[in-house]
Amino acid sequence: MTRAAAGTHVLADLCGCERLSDLNWIEETLRLAAQAACATVLEVRLHHFGPGMGVTGVALLAESHISIHTWPETGQAAVDLFVCGPSAQVHDGLAVIASRLRGNVSCHHAISRLVTPIGEIPA
Repeated sequence: MTRAAAGTHVLADLCGCERLSDLNWIEETLRLAAQAACATVLEVRLHHFGPGMGVTGVALLAESHISIHTWPETGQAAVDLFVCGPSAQVHDGLAVIASRLRGNVSCHHAISRLVTPIGEIPA
């Protein structure tokens, strides 16, 4: 069975972050992260939980997605980046998010996502 790399999926926890309640800043951050990852933004959807509260959101990409969940009260953010394609630079996208939020990546896992060609999927 032949399997091809579809892309890299990164899960990361950030700590010591700032501007986690700033909806416009978070949207711009997701868009800049997508650009750094060599991805195309189709749509950004965000939800703000109220003054001083966190934001949850996703950037839908032609190449997959970037999502974020923030906790301003603890300075933490959980980030999920999955970008497909040979030119994908998912770690560059994560670096943009960490830099703009002035945080540190406290934990991160990278997974290579694989695709099995049609006709080779086991029954």
